Amino acid sequence: MFDKILIANRGEIALRVLRACRELGIRTVAVHSEADAEAKYVKLADESVCIGPASSAQSYLNIPRIIAAAEVTDAEAIHPGYGFLSENADFAERVESSGFVFIGPRPETIRLMGDKVSAKQAMIEAGVPCVPGSGGALPDDPKEIVKIARAIGYPVIIKASGGGGGRGMRVVHTESALISSVATTRTEAGAAFGNPTVYMEKFLENPRHIEIQVLVDEHGHAIYLGERDCSMQRRHQKVIEEAPAPGIDRKLIAKVGEACVAACKRINYRGAGTFEFLYENGEFFFIEMNTRVQVEHPVTELITGIDIVQEQIRVAAGEKLRNTQKDVHLRGHAIECRINAEDPFKFTPSPGKIVTWHTPGGPGIRVDSHVFTGYTVPPHYDSMIGKVIAYGDTREQAIRRLRIALSEMAVEGIKTNIPLHQEMLMDSHFLQGGMSIHYLEKKLAGNT
Repeated sequence: MFDKILIANRGEIALRVLRACRELGIRTVAVHSEADAEAKYVKLADESVCIGPASSAQSYLNIPRIIAAAEVTDAEAIHPGYGFLSENADFAERVESSGFVFIGPRPETIRLMGDKVSAKQAMIEAGVPCVPGSGGALPDDPKEIVKIARAIGYPVIIKASGGGGGRGMRVVHTESALISSVATTRTEAGAAFGNPTVYMEKFLENPRHIEIQVLVDEHGHAIYLGERDCSMQRRHQKVIEEAPAPGIDRKLIAKVGEACVAACKRINYRGAGTFEFLYENGEFFFIEMNTRVQVEHPVTELITGIDIVQEQIRVAAGEKLRNTQKDVHLRGHAIECRINAEDPFKFTPSPGKIVTWHTPGGPGIRVDSHVFTGYTVPPHYDSMIGKVIAYGDTREQAIRRLRIALSEMAVEGIKTNIPLHQEMLMDSHFLQGGMSIHYLEKKLAGNT
């Protein structure tokens, strides 16, 4: 096992990784920007290093400074968390070439799965169900593009090969808009991701977003930890997540989970990962793989009893998985609300000083957050400041507990999206379960 790990991230995930390390008896190094100098995880870490000013480009995305921090503190491994450099193959490569262990997949695997075209091709070869599409990058010839779209059937969606986080996508409903949409998406993809390659898929009208969590070691062992339903989204950003997914046949989940495990072995995967699918009319369609820990990992931890972050660390240290697939049993239900520093319905950021921060408790309640009374939410980073997760024997009990928890939570000095969560937890359609990825946006637009 490692003696010291550097945590190359900030916010609640930095604190989450720090706690996992402390439980394993591993010393920690927190790197931070000038804006995060007073953060809780910085104070709790055994050592801390300032790696630059508030700008992410000069701090959390600055690879040479992160490597230098690991060198001067004699860290053995680097945990990237999520976001920032967590799925950057060049960073993983630099970490390993500098003599450290990257707590995540191998650089070549990150590169393979980070390119949506190569990822989809790898999944097709591995037998994972995929959305009908172009089968690769779109050609330059407009006539060929039209042929592909006609074969797939409208509506189609144009996607950037190097995209992610809901960016680099454009839905096309008619042939007249096709070529201009491809051109625009290529231009945007080149500017945003440095890769103008785009591909085409069938656009599913009312799918759900279902994901499969996997853990894989270096000894040929791989397991899946059930599924999560992340369909409550706004602008492709997840708002509420839950596990297991309501109303999906367990035998179908098992079939897809086994396909994901087989794919992991085929691509020589290592660590924690998530296969993301669209689910419609009883069918699963692969869309992408996240080669890191997910924001929503706590709901899976609560229904399986497996600490995903600790398992990441153990696998990176060369240990075998401590569980086989037969050991994985789903118990109860868990729901997570992402707490963002933003106007709950205008969705404008709300940075500033928190003058009151009171978190809820009670049976089945977990709060993952790095903030505290007196903490100043900086304007430089993502608006998420925490997560409230409720566990219950049933989905209904988990929802009741989450309602109570949010009613007890007090945040003053900034705005948060708690009122939106409270409204959603009373919504009759959400209570039924199984709503599509478009439901929340339609509701906010007054179309439900």
